[in-house]
Amino acid sequence: VRIDRSDAPSSDALGRGKRSIVLDLKTQAATLVALCKTADVLIDPYRPGVLEKLRLGPEVLCEVNPRLIFARLTGFGQSGEYKSNAGHDINYLALS
Repeated sequence: VRIDRSDAPSSDALGRGKRSIVLDLKTQAATLVALCKTADVLIDPYRPGVLEKLRLGPEVLCEVNPRLIFARLTGFGQSGEYKSNAGHDINYLALS
């Protein structure tokens, strides 16, 4: 199950009918925690520290489900001078 942002419609052409729900993680964090109880993998697409600020980091969610694989996807990694920058193709091209 994919969780989409509440403030933007999904334009994922590769979704191909896969199930998704919309969550506002600031107000519906408990729903994510409940989903993680039975999930195998959570992919964190946010910039470093975002889920921790929402108290939804790996320390919290892996305590709920110790078998949960908590994967992070960031454009520039978790450390380094560009770690807080948005990672989009245009950003990578500008730096290369």
